[in-house]
Amino acid sequence: MYRDKRLTASTLFIWLQTIRPKTLTAAIVPFCAGAALAYSGGSTISWELLFYALASALCIQIASNLLNDAFDFVKDTADPRRLGPQRAIHLGIADGKQMYFLGMVFFLFAWLFAIPLIIHGGSAIVVVLLFSMLAAYFYSGGPLPLTSVGLGDPFVFLFYGWIATAASYWLQAHVVDAKAILLGTQIGLLCTTIIAVDNYRDIESDEKDNKKTLAVRFGPKFAKFEIAFLTFFPFSLNFLWLLWGYVFAAILPMLAAPLAGYLVARIWKTRPSRAYNHFLALAALLHLCFGALLILGFILAG
Repeated sequence: MYRDKRLTASTLFIWLQTIRPKTLTAAIVPFCAGAALAYSGGSTISWELLFYALASALCIQIASNLLNDAFDFVKDTADPRRLGPQRAIHLGIADGKQMYFLGMVFFLFAWLFAIPLIIHGGSAIVVVLLFSMLAAYFYSGGPLPLTSVGLGDPFVFLFYGWIATAASYWLQAHVVDAKAILLGTQIGLLCTTIIAVDNYRDIESDEKDNKKTLAVRFGPKFAKFEIAFLTFFPFSLNFLWLLWGYVFAAILPMLAAPLAGYLVARIWKTRPSRAYNHFLALAALLHLCFGALLILGFILAG
């Protein structure tokens, strides 16, 4: 096992992998999309508020990623069944206590970045922040982690879909309406695709560890259908943007449809293996591309 704890180029790369940079778009896309939707409706964008919202959300996600490694360390480290990438804790660069401490530090950073948001938005922002941090902590921690009882997928949809998008929209437009809910639904479903792919990859090891993800509870066939639904349904919702006259927002995201089809086809034909690390990256890329095209559609409508 690699145990070089010196700060070198290789350890820096490992630490970068540990915060899971490919998944950080899960926090970036909903906040940018919510702001773009507000702009399309005539709101003047506060770039300062958007920056602090993004920074706080990223800190919460990084904290959740670090805590996930800390909580899973005992059963996952040196496990030959592990299919995911090797990170700092698995390579002996950090131990569980250090990862837990770093997670708490990023929670502190999230609070600090949120101070201007609280001043602007009041108690509603405090409630959202507290709920987000508690959910991020209990996602993989506590006596009944959300991931171990099949609630990881709904949490990702709720937080990275409705809550993050609506919060960003509300900060800029001072209202939450049907457009924000539709946007949050689309973004949230595609974000949940990422965790669904991750759960299907780990279905065998999770079952042996008694980790009752949806994939474990309902089996491989359900897992594949879930991924297909989460991937394709957001595209079917696109025509609803025409109800508000958002022609570009309805059409542009369709450019990401070939990537969606390729991802589902590959998953349908491939058994859970290390190949799913690539599929995870593709799911994150799909979430980013779909969100970016929606954002462009809103900007063109503004």
